[in-house]
Amino acid sequence: MQGTLDSFISSKKQLTGPVFTSQEIRDRGSLFVANIYHATTPQEAKARVEQMKRVVHSAKPAAHEISAWRCMVLKPGKSGLNGPEDFELQAGSRDDGESWAGAKVLAVMERLSILDAVVIVSRWWGGTLLGPARFTHIETCALEVCRLFKDKEELAELQALLESLDDLLADLRQEYGLLSKLPSTEPSTPTSSQIDSASTVRKKSNYSGMDAQKLKRLIRAREGSITSVKALIAKRQKQLPEEQEDEQTPPQ
Repeated sequence: MQGTLDSFISSKKQLTGPVFTSQEIRDRGSLFVANIYHATTPQEAKARVEQMKRVVHSAKPAAHEISAWRCMVLKPGKSGLNGPEDFELQAGSRDDGESWAGAKVLAVMERLSILDAVVIVSRWWGGTLLGPARFTHIETCALEVCRLFKDKEELAELQALLESLDDLLADLRQEYGLLSKLPSTEPSTPTSSQIDSASTVRKKSNYSGMDAQKLKRLIRAREGSITSVKALIAKRQKQLPEEQEDEQTPPQ
């Protein structure tokens, strides 16, 4: 592990701070606090724990650095191109002298389906035995950072979905605009050159700062608009052949 951590710290990869840190819990002199980091492999998760011990808390070492991780990693010999079946879940935990504590942190992560992360709950000993209360404090800290992490991941997914729907809607509106301008003698589907010539630089919307409920409302609105524009395109594609047939029919 020493070599792994040294190579991790000395690598060109810039170490980042925790994604979230919990509120401190103090009880009879003991102090509990949790941090959650991104970690895509168990090796990275373990290196984060060692970083916490040797770097972050070097001046004031904690009595226990309790940790748990859950990472989706590629199966041996797989490329990831075949989708989820190419990946497997690798999870683990460490008590660091606080028996059964690591499993409790891991259970919190499992409950919230946290992936590609490591949670580290640090405890500074206050000189008084806390009994079962210590596990409540450990779980409370872990739950706080896991919920924050989960909310952030959900927001990122919703923002990405909304941006993809924006792009799709813009493409459909552009296609409908071209179909509306096509003379009846033209093919009912715009050519790639026509689409390219009509393309304009699109200004990306900024959805940062929006909460999940507002993003979900916007997603529903975009989906409704997409359905409507698709219906207009289908209607126009049906009209064009009929107009062509009318123009080719000689007057009586």
